[in-house]
Amino acid sequence: MKLFAAYLSYQKKALAAFFLFAAVFAGSFCLYHLPLKAVLYPTALCFLLGLVMLAVDFQQVRKRHQTLSYLHALSADLIDSLPPCSSITDEDYHAMIHKLCCEKKSSMEEAACQYRDMVDYYTVWAHQIKTPIAAMRLHLQSEDTAQSRKLLQELKRIERYVEMVLTFLRLGSDSTDYVIKSYDLDSIVRPAVKQFAGEFISKKLALRYEPLSTSVVTDEKWLSFVIEQIISNAVKYTDSGGVSLYMEAPQTLCIADTGIGIAPEDLPRIFENGYTGFNGRTDKRASGIGLYLCRQICSKLGHGLSASSEVGKGTVIRIDLSRQSITME
Repeated sequence: MKLFAAYLSYQKKALAAFFLFAAVFAGSFCLYHLPLKAVLYPTALCFLLGLVMLAVDFQQVRKRHQTLSYLHALSADLIDSLPPCSSITDEDYHAMIHKLCCEKKSSMEEAACQYRDMVDYYTVWAHQIKTPIAAMRLHLQSEDTAQSRKLLQELKRIERYVEMVLTFLRLGSDSTDYVIKSYDLDSIVRPAVKQFAGEFISKKLALRYEPLSTSVVTDEKWLSFVIEQIISNAVKYTDSGGVSLYMEAPQTLCIADTGIGIAPEDLPRIFENGYTGFNGRTDKRASGIGLYLCRQICSKLGHGLSASSEVGKGTVIRIDLSRQSITME
C-alpha cells in the first residue's frame, strides 16, 4: 500500500494531465450541445483505459522495486544484475551507479593492498625485534642481581607488547590459526600465571589460585593471550594485596585484584579500542588496546567477557567459557 501511494504521488502530474484532458474533452462535447450519453460514454471509456494502463505500469514498477530491493542486500559486484533501463533517466542512473561502484572497488583494492603492506612490515618488524630481545635475555640470565631481575621483568613486558602487535595484526587477517578443541583450563592458566612470578615477588603481591579442575572448548594460544593480558593489568594496577583466580558457575573464570579499581564512568568503555580512562591517563604507558584485543578474541572464540570494579577496592574480570558458538571469518 505504501508503494502504491508513493507511485500515485510520483505519477501525480500525469494523472492531473489526464483529468485535465478529460475535462477539455467533455467540455468540448458540451459546447456542441451533444446528448449527455455521448459525453459520458467516451469519458468513461478513456477513464477505464487509463486505469488499465495505470495498473500495468504499476505492476512493472512493483516488479522493478522488488528486484532493486533484493539487489540492495547484495554486494556491489552484482551491479550488472540491475533491471533493464526503461527511460533515459534510468540509463543516466545506471551510468552513475556503475561509475561509483568502479571507484569503490578501486578504492577497496588500494586500501587492501596498503593494509597487506602494513601487515607485512609490522610482522617482519615483530619477528626481527625478537632476536635482540632473546639476546638481552641471555645476557641478563647470566647474572643474578636485583637490577638484572628488574630488567628481565621489563624485557618480558616488551615481549608482551610485541606479542600484542602480532595479535592485533592476526585479528585483522583473513586467515586464522584457531585450533578449537577441549582443553584442561589449568594447563592454560598455570603457564600464564608463571610468567608473572617475578612481578608478584618484586611487588610482594599474594597469588590466590587453586586448581580449577574444569575443561573448556577453546583455542589454547588465543585464550592464553587473553588471560596473560588480564593478569598483566591486574599486577600493573595493584600495589598491595594480591590477585585471585577462581571459577564461578556455570563455567566462568574470574581474575580479581585488590588494585586501584576503575572509575564508574570508565567501566562501560574499557573494552573500546584506544580507550584508557582515568587510570590510563595516570599511567602514561597505557595504550588502551589490551582489553580491546581481549574482547575481540573472546568474541571470535564464543566466550563472554565482562568486568566489575570499585574504585580503591579492586577489579574482577570474568571470562564466560560456557559459550561454544565459535565465530569464524
